[in-house]
Amino acid sequence: MVRASQATTFSASAYFDDRGPHGTAQPITERVNPHSRPIVSYFFPKGVGEFHYGERHPMKPHRLTLTNALVMGYGLDKQIHHIYNPRPATQVELEMYHDHDYIEFLSRVTPNNQNEMRHLIDTFNCVEDCPIFAEMSDFCRMYAGASLAGARKLCSGTCDTAINWSGGLHHAKRGEASGFCYINDIVLAILELLRYHPRVLYIDIDIHHGDGVELAFYHSNRVMTVSFHKYTGEFFPGTGKLDDNGANLGKHFCLNVPLQDGVDDEMYLTVFKTVIEDTVTAFRPTAIVLQCGADSLGCDRLGAFNLSIAAHGECVNFVRKFNVPLLVLGGGGYTIKNVSRCWTYETAVLVGAEIPDELPATIYDPFFRDSQWKLHPPLTGRVENQNTPASLQKITISIRNKLRYLQGAPSVAMQEIPPDLEGLLADEDRNPEEKDEERGTAFAGESRSDRYTSRHEYFEGDNDVDQDDCPPLSATKRNSISSGARRPRTKRTRGRARGRVSGANGREGGDEVDEPSSAKPGKTRGRVRSRGKPRGRVAEKDKDLEDMDMDVGGEPESGFEPETPVDIDIDV
Repeated sequence: MVRASQATTFSASAYFDDRGPHGTAQPITERVNPHSRPIVSYFFPKGVGEFHYGERHPMKPHRLTLTNALVMGYGLDKQIHHIYNPRPATQVELEMYHDHDYIEFLSRVTPNNQNEMRHLIDTFNCVEDCPIFAEMSDFCRMYAGASLAGARKLCSGTCDTAINWSGGLHHAKRGEASGFCYINDIVLAILELLRYHPRVLYIDIDIHHGDGVELAFYHSNRVMTVSFHKYTGEFFPGTGKLDDNGANLGKHFCLNVPLQDGVDDEMYLTVFKTVIEDTVTAFRPTAIVLQCGADSLGCDRLGAFNLSIAAHGECVNFVRKFNVPLLVLGGGGYTIKNVSRCWTYETAVLVGAEIPDELPATIYDPFFRDSQWKLHPPLTGRVENQNTPASLQKITISIRNKLRYLQGAPSVAMQEIPPDLEGLLADEDRNPEEKDEERGTAFAGESRSDRYTSRHEYFEGDNDVDQDDCPPLSATKRNSISSGARRPRTKRTRGRARGRVSGANGREGGDEVDEPSSAKPGKTRGRVRSRGKPRGRVAEKDKDLEDMDMDVGGEPESGFEPETPVDIDIDV
């Protein structure tokens, strides 16, 4: 029997709200042309919005379900090139940054055994803000796997923009949870991007400082972190001062923009565009990770800014226009109806589609009844603006002064090679002649021993290119022959002689052949024959050498053509 007060049940109510005079957005039906705009990939792990932190906890994963419903309701799935249900991250992937003991703890702890693991819960800071809830490990692996999948797609070049609204949990540390965050998927995604991209820029527009990401790359010059957040010294997490700049190699690669309560659209966009444009110009990132925490919106449950959804989306649009591979992540946001509207609008911005102010009809219409089912409800003017133009100008000038310290964009190729490896590579790359040149004992290239530089030379020795079929000469004969071939000016000049030319200044067996004293100084170019002039003992040695070749090979070497006239340069 049903009581009178229970006559109207949920199942008897209308499936959709009756909006009356308020319109309903019709979904987009035209599919995107794959070559008409940058490729956008959308990552939504199935079931990621079904987890629950606790009844009174401000973090509501259900906001992801609302966001996805609005995205599909507007028909934005027709404008997205690829939609993925990514696999969960593996333990090995999580341990790319996090400690093994911490990951083991997350995989084993449950609400049923948390009393037995109380000492570990305190060690890993899973208290108050980071409670133990059912299937917590599965939730962490889902959103981390989606961010890693987006980073891999960007590295492979299969998409230009990757969207994962379930990610962006920027407070988690290497070995402990913090600020509703257990696994820092942003750090994992940046590490994946660094496998291919030399420089990654991280931008954080959450109202809370992105301390976990900043800490992970505080000593690195390959990742520049820029965070726009509220800072009073007491507001969580209590970090992010203007003077925090990084350390060691990461000095000046960490930028913080601390703001006060009530910052409005105009002030926020002015400082955001100025800082980001200067940073991109100085750092020249090859990939950008943008954390779009929606708790910086006005009327947020934990926030204190006066930003509208349009201004929040303009920040995303400004970064998109740099045409750099972009990974867009979620983050904070605790008034879930505003969070879902904001991320839906920013999805439309990223795919380049225009959507009306009326919301589409979904099963979640009651969430938006108080705002009359509008995409852009009034959210500004609720908090007094404590920022002044002078304070924002001071921040901007300070940021620009820090960027001046960047001596050009850093690159992986500029890093030092360890001395042992450097020496090994040098020994492999340098040939004997180059080593002689370093010692100052070389002939400046006259005595190359590789057969490719000697392909037009004819001489006796191991590297003789025309004596492959003949046995090598004895060491004594080979030395006596090669000693005459090691002569500057005859082997390195253009128009080399074919055949073995002893040259006018040559030295054979320790004896020199003197030039006639009546010769005029200078170079003459003429046709000479190798036997046109008696050479004394040198000619006798050549005769002996030819006789020896006949004894060894049966025929004289084909390279010796004494009767062939050639053009050579002779110093006289």
